[in-house]
Amino acid sequence: MSEQLTDKELLAKLAQGDTTAVDTIFRQHYASLCLTANRVLRNTTKAEDLVQDVFFELWRKRKQLHIHSSLAAYLKRATMNKALNYIRDEKIKSSGEEPLQMMRSKETGVQRQLEASELKKKIDQAIDELPERCRLIFCLSRFEEMSYQEIANELDLSIKTVENQITKALRLLRQKLGVYLSSILLFIIEWLFFLN
Repeated sequence: MSEQLTDKELLAKLAQGDTTAVDTIFRQHYASLCLTANRVLRNTTKAEDLVQDVFFELWRKRKQLHIHSSLAAYLKRATMNKALNYIRDEKIKSSGEEPLQMMRSKETGVQRQLEASELKKKIDQAIDELPERCRLIFCLSRFEEMSYQEIANELDLSIKTVENQITKALRLLRQKLGVYLSSILLFIIEWLFFLN
């Protein structure tokens, strides 16, 4: 397959099940996506695994894809989302229990567990909907426990920019989650997720 095919042509061939299209896309983007994932994860093997997952999902969803940006931008965003979700999920696993389970007491019933589960989904969704740079900085701070200085060094930003992005993330999350939470629950969520 010619390397000169446009994104639109490649995606059309991909949608038709043409495996040479995914091979071409893989050759064009794999290395840069691995660098993107590794910059977030700082783990080459895991970065490569996540990028392979991105290509697997690209193939699996080939008939439903509606990419409005460039193919490179779509793949980079998908890779970044996978990396950030991985960081979040690993942080939850390493805590020994899901953070919202800490809200449950022995006398809470099924209803409370369902509410906690629904609330966790809302929190995850709100984090996923943050602007890309804001989400990256927030996740590095809250889930990787990197200091503002470490984040600034890693991403070649000023500390002030990092502080502003964290403030923005917290404001957006409060706005998105406010309709679901009483003031007491909001305090608990901030304690669990937002405080250093």
